Amino acid sequence: MVLPLDLSGRVALVTGGARGIGLGITRALLGAGASVVTCSRSEVEPVPGTVHRVCDVRDPEAVRALVDRVTTDLGRLDVLVNNAGGAPATDAATASPRFHDKIVGLNLQAPLLCAQAANAVMQQQDSGGAIVNISSISASRPAPTIAAYAAAKAGLNSLTASLAMEWAPKVRVNAIEVGLCRTEQTDDHYGDDASVAAIEQTIPLGRMARPEEVGNLAAFLASDLASYVSGATVACHGGGETPAFLVVQKGLT
Repeated sequence: MVLPLDLSGRVALVTGGARGIGLGITRALLGAGASVVTCSRSEVEPVPGTVHRVCDVRDPEAVRALVDRVTTDLGRLDVLVNNAGGAPATDAATASPRFHDKIVGLNLQAPLLCAQAANAVMQQQDSGGAIVNISSISASRPAPTIAAYAAAKAGLNSLTASLAMEWAPKVRVNAIEVGLCRTEQTDDHYGDDASVAAIEQTIPLGRMARPEEVGNLAAFLASDLASYVSGATVACHGGGETPAFLVVQKGLT
């Protein structure tokens, strides 16, 4: 028996949903039949079939106003995907307190603000709702220049488990721990095609993820197919990374 991934009649809000991984998530939700609202800090061209709103997800009043508008316009809110996030590479020893505040604010506090506003709506709905937090492999893998970002994502994983316990049974909360993913910013981060290809050789599946693959997992976690999945952090990293000692060993043989 093939079970359909059907989000028909559901309303989803995807933060940062108009580009990069967020765009892949938005398209996957649309493909499953959901009505999708995206948001970002600035006006952008809406993804076809969606509504886009301007919202700074670090601002509690702006977040509440956004969720109120979604529910007023569309009558409900069934799915929240906390995708907005990221951080520039910065030396932890010299980064300013203001920088760290911004990074933790965007990657940890903002998802909590959005989740609180969404939960208030979902708890009143007979069908409840689902929240999906987009985390990072950096939460469990140490790396230089992203200390505050990695710590915030580790906190997001912990937050996911806590909210899943506190807000059950009406609201399910899960996270996706995303590894390297090919987006419009890949070359800016990792260099030319040769550099990207070399990096991809360290991934067991031999390539970076595509945004739509992360989107497919988000759609699954938002759907009834995942009706008994809550409090989980699901890895989406192509098998992880080849251990450094094996890379060195291959180079010596």
